[in-house]
Amino acid sequence: MRISLFHFAAIGLLFGSTIGLSQAPQEQAGAPKATQHSSGVAITNPVADPRAVVVVGKARFTVLTPEMIRMEWAADGKFEDHASFVFINRRLALPKFTSRIEYAGKIGVFQLKTEALELSYTVDGAPDAKGMFNANNLSIKLTVEGKQVTWHPGMTDDENLQGTTRTLDGARGGKTREPIEPGLVSRSGWALVDDSTRPLFDSANFNFKEGENSPWPWVIERPAGERQDWYFFGYGHDYRKALGDYVKVAGRIPLPPRFAFGAWWSRYWDYSDQEIEEIIRGFRENSTPLDVFVIDMGWHISKEQLKALGYGDAHGLDQSKHDLGWSGYTWNKELFPDPGGFLDRLHADHLKTSLNLHPASGIQPWEASYPEMAKAMGIDPATKQYVPYDITNKKFAESYFKYVLHPLEKQGIDFWWLDWQQEQNTKMTGVKPTWWINYVQFTDQQREGKRPLLFHRWGGLGNHRYQIGFSGDTVSVWDSLAFQPWFTSTAANVGYAYWSHDIGGHMPGAVEPELLTRWVEFGAFSPILRTHTTKNPESERRIWAYPEPFSSILRSTFQLRYEMQPYIYTEARRTYDSGIAFLRPLYYDWPEANEAYENKNEYLFGDNMLVDPVVTPSDKQSGLATGKVWLPKGEWIEWPTGKHFTGPVSIDRSFSIDQIPVYVKAGSIVPMQPEMNYTGEKPVDPLIVNVWPLDPGTNTSYSVYEDSGVAEQYQRGAFTRTPIKATQTGETLRVEIGPVEGSFAGMLKERGYKLQLPADWPPASVTVNSVAVKQAGPTGRGGWSFEGNTLTTVIPVASRSTASKVVIEVRRAAGLTARRRELDGFNGLMTRLRATYDALNTTPPLAAPPDLLINAMQSGDRLGYHPEDAQKEIAHFHEVLPQAQNAVTKVVQDGKERLDRFGQEMHHEAGNTIDMQTEKQKRVDALDRAEKLVADTGK
Repeated sequence: MRISLFHFAAIGLLFGSTIGLSQAPQEQAGAPKATQHSSGVAITNPVADPRAVVVVGKARFTVLTPEMIRMEWAADGKFEDHASFVFINRRLALPKFTSRIEYAGKIGVFQLKTEALELSYTVDGAPDAKGMFNANNLSIKLTVEGKQVTWHPGMTDDENLQGTTRTLDGARGGKTREPIEPGLVSRSGWALVDDSTRPLFDSANFNFKEGENSPWPWVIERPAGERQDWYFFGYGHDYRKALGDYVKVAGRIPLPPRFAFGAWWSRYWDYSDQEIEEIIRGFRENSTPLDVFVIDMGWHISKEQLKALGYGDAHGLDQSKHDLGWSGYTWNKELFPDPGGFLDRLHADHLKTSLNLHPASGIQPWEASYPEMAKAMGIDPATKQYVPYDITNKKFAESYFKYVLHPLEKQGIDFWWLDWQQEQNTKMTGVKPTWWINYVQFTDQQREGKRPLLFHRWGGLGNHRYQIGFSGDTVSVWDSLAFQPWFTSTAANVGYAYWSHDIGGHMPGAVEPELLTRWVEFGAFSPILRTHTTKNPESERRIWAYPEPFSSILRSTFQLRYEMQPYIYTEARRTYDSGIAFLRPLYYDWPEANEAYENKNEYLFGDNMLVDPVVTPSDKQSGLATGKVWLPKGEWIEWPTGKHFTGPVSIDRSFSIDQIPVYVKAGSIVPMQPEMNYTGEKPVDPLIVNVWPLDPGTNTSYSVYEDSGVAEQYQRGAFTRTPIKATQTGETLRVEIGPVEGSFAGMLKERGYKLQLPADWPPASVTVNSVAVKQAGPTGRGGWSFEGNTLTTVIPVASRSTASKVVIEVRRAAGLTARRRELDGFNGLMTRLRATYDALNTTPPLAAPPDLLINAMQSGDRLGYHPEDAQKEIAHFHEVLPQAQNAVTKVVQDGKERLDRFGQEMHHEAGNTIDMQTEKQKRVDALDRAEKLVADTGK
């Protein structure tokens, strides 16, 4: 709806007034209505509270928040109240503001002040004055970190923190084909969104409570004529508030189904059903979890088959002038003789399935759905004239889902991979196909009553409502991996929280094991873990096909991803609630630290973790990847080593191939779950609760989120939260779990827990609800146990009602909490010493691991058997460690001196059957590796 102007002189009535919080007047007839929950709570209403609106001549200003103002100018004096593609809700809590206008002759100066912004607009009362916003008549002042900043139209913003882009197709590192779009936050303190030409919705009724009979908001064009429609974000460096307010006006970031946070398999390959079943069997036999099997375009009739049937022109194009066979909706019965039976088997294997679609070709005459689709669109099927893909045509869209996609979904397809790569425009002005396809596909699932899941490319601002994103076909090189942490976190600046990358890259072919392993490690700490590659026989993504140690490390990384699912899912819910992506840049939390902007490889992964994935190859001799890590203000613990750091600090760190640079905030509570082959294989029972060391006199808390994992009822209160609180008082740690809050169908009524306390001294005593828990025996059963290499106390808690509260108290011997520094980095030292030992074990007859090294390396093992001796054992370790280092150095030197005799000894044992020079070099390399590794234990 467009509202006629009040004469600007009437604004004089507001001179010096304060807009208060009184009852809003009745909305005008014909205005777009708010979306309602079944409970009657408004979600989206594109019509702002009239008390938040001020009209000045041909301009209208809407105060959405103290930091966000909508500014409209229309040559015809009519303003827009329909939802746009980006802004769907303008009815927010009424901010306090004042407005006034003062005249000097025919020139009036309108001023609007909020708690954060001062807007000034000069009005020329001459009959021929247009009043269009420009640098001379409009400005906004704000304060950014104590300094006044003045914005006016036309200003460039060199400090914008950027958003994201449609695709990384063909990207090699940061060299993208398409520019990265501006973000909603900037170091300058302001950002401007120009919504002037974006299309509109004819309705804001997005609740779809009547299922497939629900009204379906559809696109309409902006009215003709000169107009400006701008949104000014003046949040300074409060990036969190900016994005939190953005989702209030632009819609929340939806929570994907829980299975989406498991592992995905996809590959550009023409698989048969038997090959797919073999791959799935490989996952299960190799204890590698999997949830989603994505089938690329090979599922449908191929180009060669169509040509054999006489389709296609001389250039190999279909009727739409796209590549023949690139699009398709009909199963290739040679590869899939019984599609329904095949999909039943996949579901019996507890997998979700997605098919690739390239919809640009429309519905061609060879498709099984063509006759019905043609009739629906008024085409005689006998003509074999194809049905163009006209997705902005509502009749086409409704028929397309009814006759083409929904029948395939009924066969067993769970969601679609929309792989749009063609034209940049639709038949409707201003409507980009990627954006609109995302909307139509996502909301169709909502109308079906599903929790939607979409796999497609970024279509532009507002597409945060329709995820997950497919980032495209990158080049499989280290530079591409190095670009993705920054790219993924930066997308949070436009609310795009769920990029899925081709883990391992797409092309051209084989990938070295180290690169794939590091890429998977990043994938485990990214929104979606999906491996992918191209149609090249040399490309390999079956992790069990890689040599050791890579295969085991890859498997462990997949398993770690699943173990972290309670934490990841909770943080994903927090994303829905707050508008802040759980994978996000450091500068959201430390906006005044330059290092938070400069260290682009680092990001926060939920509220409790900072991740700095390894994105460069390791040193060939030591096998260690070395880099600089910046840690913000606070207390941090390096997960793989147990080493403690106080930020802000910049440190040089080295990591072996099995170590992922993850830093947890001291005192963090990280919920986890037992190993699973797929999401929901069994209940999360026990719930594993990790509590990292916290200082005496402090406490920390966390609330574990759970819901059905598949339904949309999470938006209407069908979920639970399990509160967890940890308090350190002197030598006693008190952990309180539950009782559970809320409910949903299928929730656990009883569950056990496993409390894990890493990187700390073992207890002197443990109680659960005031009942003493004994120490377990050597098998680790029947009580609490201690994992010595990681210094982790493990306390099992028997199953009980989730409606009850569990209190676990862990008391340590007097004075030990103050002596945690003696344990600093112990886990990492055990890892390095073991690697040194393994290296020396490959050097006989030149060398062998010295007893002092073995003694030091076995410290953690001895602790596991006898945690009661921890003080004595740790003291001994610090005494023997430098001796072990010296012993290794001597063994290495002696080994190299024996090289001359090596040939004689080996020849005596093996004769002429071996390559002596190669064998010598293997041992020299191993000696050098041992020397470097043991040297790293001192860092």
